[in-house]
Amino acid sequence: MNSRAAWLAFALLTLSVLALAVGAGVGSTGFESVLRARHDPVAWQIIGEVRLPRTLGAWLAGALLGLAGAVAQGLFRNPLADPFLLGSASGAMLTVALALALMGGDAAAASWAGKIGLTGAAFIGALGGVLLTLLLAQGVQHTLRLLLAGVVVGYVLGAVKDLVTLSAPDVLSAMVGFVLGNTGFVGWSACVVMAAVLLPCMGLAWVMARVLDGLSLGEATAQSLGLPLAPMRAALIAVLALATGTAVAQTGLVGFVGLAAPHLVRPLARVTHGPLVLLAAMMGGVLLMLADIAARALIWPQELPVGVLTAVLGGSYLLWLMYRRTR
Repeated sequence: MNSRAAWLAFALLTLSVLALAVGAGVGSTGFESVLRARHDPVAWQIIGEVRLPRTLGAWLAGALLGLAGAVAQGLFRNPLADPFLLGSASGAMLTVALALALMGGDAAAASWAGKIGLTGAAFIGALGGVLLTLLLAQGVQHTLRLLLAGVVVGYVLGAVKDLVTLSAPDVLSAMVGFVLGNTGFVGWSACVVMAAVLLPCMGLAWVMARVLDGLSLGEATAQSLGLPLAPMRAALIAVLALATGTAVAQTGLVGFVGLAAPHLVRPLARVTHGPLVLLAAMMGGVLLMLADIAARALIWPQELPVGVLTAVLGGSYLLWLMYRRTR
């Protein structure tokens, strides 16, 4: 990691700590609860059981999406690749809806086993969505075909998810929060689940970063380096699906974080994929944490679903990115 990357990592870490402190004071009761926390058990409970896990959970979910975005863009050699543009998020939402129907529809009250079950179901759905996209696109060679296949798969799986939701009324209210993207129900158990997934996914992506570096030079170059592309691609797709599925299972559809995080890192630190996946994860965490704080503060005392805010900002960023690439 070069000096610019080290400074960027330090800046993102510092910003994360500051945002966590700010997030502890942003809510319907304002910063007064922070001042009263030492003497008021109710205020302390609001901070310790609601705001802190929510803010930390936003960082962890953003880190998972940033990591997934960096892996997707390197694996498919496509700067516009994103977990939400490849069918993985739609597949995760479908299996989450099915799991909620079996659990009775209450995601917020799910036990540890329930949260782990939701994460496992979302992983299976995300993996299936990516594989279906690759099947329709007939590989990764054609960028436009890959993106179009991802859009088609996303619409089809989204429609099936809607059918599941309509057929199980108990799931409808829970799925509204998932579709809009919501960090309001993230607790300490969800944070533990996301952290337990983030660490091995990060380690595996770091170990296989050499494959992403080789693929960035072209398929033939990667093969000439003697890299076992088939099993390593399968492992990287598993990382992409597990990271995306875990974030979706805990916070719902929070779009464009995975797309924007790697793009914001690259001009600031010219690095190979090893440091890139780490920095993209940190950038994704900061982006979603700041978006969560803004979603709570913009229309206080009410709040916006964080997925709506990231969709507006991220969609605008994607339009600008596509416009710049066409010039």
